Amino acid sequence: MEAKAYLRYLRISPRKVQVILDLIRGKDVNTASAILRNTPKAAAEPVLKVLNSAVANAQNNHAMDADNLYVSQALADPGPILKRIQPRAQGRAYRINKRTTHITIAVSEKA
Repeated sequence: MEAKAYLRYLRISPRKVQVILDLIRGKDVNTASAILRNTPKAAAEPVLKVLNSAVANAQNNHAMDADNLYVSQALADPGPILKRIQPRAQGRAYRINKRTTHITIAVSEKA
């Protein structure tokens, strides 16, 4: 049994979030939250909130013990792209893509 938590439409690029998720994938919950609290990246704070939500879901909805949980799945999928225009010289326009991310974190109990 695994408990999941989602964060959708986060205004950070999926590449930047993926770096953070690679740090915590497969780790136990206490170690993962310690890593996220001490990582100086912008994506660490929202990922920590999603991890805490997944742990709360495991405790309240599935009656799992928080001390035996580990991060079984951590995904950063691309969301919709907000397309903006940057004016350039001689009347040209360059496109700026403001990317969004959907984060999924699942926690499971150790066997």
